[in-house]
Amino acid sequence: MKLLEGKTALITGASKGIGRAIAQRFAEQGANVAFTYLSSVEKGQALEKELSDLGIKAKGYRSDASDFAAAEQLINDVVADFGSLDVLVNNAGITKDNLLMRMTEQMWDDVINVNLKSCFNTVKAATRTFMKQKSGSIINLTSVVGLKGNAGQANYAASKAGIIGFTKSVALELGSRNIRSNAIAPGFIETEMTDVLDEKTVQSWRDAIPLKRGGKPEDVADCAVYLASDMSVYMTGQVLQVDGGMLT
Repeated sequence: MKLLEGKTALITGASKGIGRAIAQRFAEQGANVAFTYLSSVEKGQALEKELSDLGIKAKGYRSDASDFAAAEQLINDVVADFGSLDVLVNNAGITKDNLLMRMTEQMWDDVINVNLKSCFNTVKAATRTFMKQKSGSIINLTSVVGLKGNAGQANYAASKAGIIGFTKSVALELGSRNIRSNAIAPGFIETEMTDVLDEKTVQSWRDAIPLKRGGKPEDVADCAVYLASDMSVYMTGQVLQVDGGMLT
C-alpha cells in the first residue's frame, strides 16, 4: 500500500527544485498531483507528463498564487478536475536579496506577496473544501532563515517567519475540524539555484553543517510525504527542520 494512495495533492511552484521533488515523491506514493508553475511553462508541461507516466492523474496549472482571485480560481479548478483536495503544499517562493539600506519597497513587497500572501490565499480558498470533508493536511514551506534571520535577506526572513506564525494559527483554528497545518524549514538545499554559486562558498557552507553536506530536494520531499500521509495524523502546528543539524 502506497502512503498517499487515493489522495489528491496540490503543490504550488513545482516546476523545479524542492517543489518538483515533492510532486515526484507524492506521485510515487500514489497521490494524484495538481501543481502550479508560472514562468517555467516547458518545465511544467514536462513534469505533467513525467508524473502521469507513474500511473496517477497529474495536471499542471499556470497560476500566480500571490493573486487572491487567481488562487481561489485555482482551488476551484483543482476540486472540479480531481473531485477532491486532501493535501495543500505551499512551496512557491522567490528571493530578492539585498542589504536593508539598499532594499527597495518593490523588493520587499514582491517577496512578501509571493512567499507569504500566497499561503493566506490558497489556504483560505481550500478551507471550505477541507471543512466540508472534515479532513485536510496543509504543508507550508518556510526556511531556517525564518527561524534565525539572515543578513541581506530581511524580506525573505520576514516572509518565512510570517509563514510559521500563520501555520501555527491555522493549526489552532482548524484543528477541531480534523484539518492539520504544519511547516517544513529546509536548511541549505542544493538545487538549480545553488548550482550557479561559487564552489568554494558552497563548500564552506557544507563544512559548517553537522552532517557535512547540503541537503537534496528529496530530503525535503520525504518529510512532505510524512506530513501529507496518515503517519502524521496527530501532528499539527509543528515546524520540521530539514537542515542537517544547522540550527541545533
